[in-house]
Amino acid sequence: MTDDLTTDTADKNNDQLKSQRFEMLESIAAELSGEVVFPTCFDIAIRVRNAMRDPNASLPKIAGVIKTEPLVVAKLLRAANSAAQGNNRKITDVESAIGRLGIDSARSVALATAMDQLLRSRELVVFSNLARNLWNHSLLTAAAARVLAQKLTRVNPDDALLAGLIHDLGAFYMLYRAAKYPELVARPTTVEYLIAQWHGSIGESLMYALDIPEHIIEATRENDNPRDEVTEVRNLTDVLFVANLLAGGLIEMERLDLGEVKGRPELSNPLFTGQMEEIKVVHKELLSTFSM
Repeated sequence: MTDDLTTDTADKNNDQLKSQRFEMLESIAAELSGEVVFPTCFDIAIRVRNAMRDPNASLPKIAGVIKTEPLVVAKLLRAANSAAQGNNRKITDVESAIGRLGIDSARSVALATAMDQLLRSRELVVFSNLARNLWNHSLLTAAAARVLAQKLTRVNPDDALLAGLIHDLGAFYMLYRAAKYPELVARPTTVEYLIAQWHGSIGESLMYALDIPEHIIEATRENDNPRDEVTEVRNLTDVLFVANLLAGGLIEMERLDLGEVKGRPELSNPLFTGQMEEIKVVHKELLSTFSM
């Protein structure tokens, strides 16, 4: 009798898990087919996006939008001053910070702040370990992408940094949504595999909703899928692929159920591994800038 009850309970839990997994994916699909509703912490990133859509948007206008969110202001000033590179003049106003970093970098700061705040939200306390690992992986990928672009290519390092920051945007969003389903909360390993399978396509839709430039979206597309060996980085897609690997992305590939994933040769290529010391330095700077 006890065994039967245990089996019945297990079957019921599995059925609930499947039901909630399907319900979450169905809900996300419905939302992405209409107007995307981002968590409120993305409000500033969306307002910056809207300001940048205006071809006549001036630096003071964009700065005015950013000034409405003190946390973004603080992180933007910190990023600008850390990028001084020997310039002793300390920047204390938003306009000067944007002037030093560039408007695209200001958008990256707003997005990074939103992502950091999302993973620190009350809703994601139940996934604190997953959230912390995801954020660290994103920052390490961003650091690697920036260094690889700067040292080995003519790719814009700021584009590479942004691509690294948001390449797993769909995973952030799915983690936020999964926290609403008890059966998924109880099985974080299931959530990890669910994210691995679906975060790419979901993230692409979110990037379009945020008006991310097409060439950056293209670079993130199927970034976790195995491909032919990259022996040298020629474009942003190559940069992001190798950066993701250097940041531990092989684990994501293994969760795609595409067959056995062998160790990637890029991880032993001295052209890439030789950049790791500088990548660690940039990663530390990003942690200091974007983490509380």
